[in-house]
Amino acid sequence: MAVHGLFAVYKPGGVGWPRVRDAVETRLLAGLNSLKQRPPRQHVRFLPGVVEGEAGKELTLVPTYLPVLADHLLVKGPRFTRLKVGAGHRLDVKSSGVFVLGVGQGCRMLTDMYNAHFTKDYTVRGLFGKATDDFSDTGKLIEKTTFDHINREMLEKILAVIQGSNHKALGRYANIDLKTQEAYELAVKGLLRPMQKSPPLITAIRCLEFAPPEFQLEIRCLHETQQYLRKIVHEIGLELKSAAVCTQVRRTRDGFFTLDKALLRTHWDLENIQKAIQDSRLTVKTELEKSLGYLERTAYDELIEMDQVEESDASR
Repeated sequence: MAVHGLFAVYKPGGVGWPRVRDAVETRLLAGLNSLKQRPPRQHVRFLPGVVEGEAGKELTLVPTYLPVLADHLLVKGPRFTRLKVGAGHRLDVKSSGVFVLGVGQGCRMLTDMYNAHFTKDYTVRGLFGKATDDFSDTGKLIEKTTFDHINREMLEKILAVIQGSNHKALGRYANIDLKTQEAYELAVKGLLRPMQKSPPLITAIRCLEFAPPEFQLEIRCLHETQQYLRKIVHEIGLELKSAAVCTQVRRTRDGFFTLDKALLRTHWDLENIQKAIQDSRLTVKTELEKSLGYLERTAYDELIEMDQVEESDASR
């Protein structure tokens, strides 16, 4: 049974990404080992037996088929003991949301995702009125401030400044003049972005909720870290002559994987993961072709061939 490809899971906050990856691997191995196994091989052994002869019953050796004990599950152990599961763009312990994994040959597609430099979406919650040493609400408190003077219009002006400065940087790192027709066509196709490593860039930022002292932002970015997003919240507070901490960072999209495609923990099993891989295969192929302009045969054609071979073996 083929388990090769990309899929997304929902990583809860407070859990490190290695634990999530290991939990998925453990459940996949359990699912694979629970499948019907091939019966043990048979070999011929000559065992003593009684047959009717001319002089009555005689003791002789009778050929008998017996299972090979080395093939018994209690002797050889589980068929699958390791499975290659790779992690896409990481999420730190405090963050939650879409976490892309690759399994089997699908791990090679994770490299293509990195090389495509897809944008990612986050919802980020903030709290005005205090500052901490790590920009989060769980850090060491270093300052308390007032926030009554802040209104939504002031916040949105700051967000517009952030987006404008990042928009200029985007053109610089994408090595393209934003006033040209080429830049316009790339933007329409969603391909206007640096195709090499750059500092964190915010391509869009807007306010979703404003209920002081709490507020919520939606941020589209690339090459970011979750700590960078927390720092943005901190800097917004400073620009508004106050202070702010980040209370939540949740990734809602990673490239072409969205929140509704991310498997919840109760669905981290073989059947659901296989379905998720199959459902996303065409999207993965299309988006990577569009972004990279080519497809390596080993990344997709071999996966299809492997599926066909394993399906053929299963039908025998």
